[in-house]
Amino acid sequence: RHQRAALLRQVQKAARARRHIVTIGGTTHGRRRGCITAPGHSIPEAIAAERAGAKLLFVSPVFATRSHKGGSPLGRVRFGLLTRGCRLPIIALGGMTAPRARSLAAFNIYGWAAIDGLMRQKRNAVPT
Repeated sequence: RHQRAALLRQVQKAARARRHIVTIGGTTHGRRRGCITAPGHSIPEAIAAERAGAKLLFVSPVFATRSHKGGSPLGRVRFGLLTRGCRLPIIALGGMTAPRARSLAAFNIYGWAAIDGLMRQKRNAVPT
């Protein structure tokens, strides 16, 4: 637990330095009225998020990911169908890497997030 708290502090510090926002599930994320962020795994969830007043929609899993083991990823086509007409800014999650995020540019995503995708890129980076 202490390791996770220390990691969170590091992430928050790095995010502030880059003018990014860190959100944590709980009071800011959900399907209730007044939530700031909401999940969008389907069209009904995206509609419910808009109706609840969410400000940002996390759509996942776009690609295969360890966090949704056994789940069927949306892929680009279903991602596009789910987000088409959505009035909320979209954050793409699930198996995301920088090249995959670029491949979703036509869908006007607001941003993307990753855990393993960022870790792999850093591990494979050439030391400078």
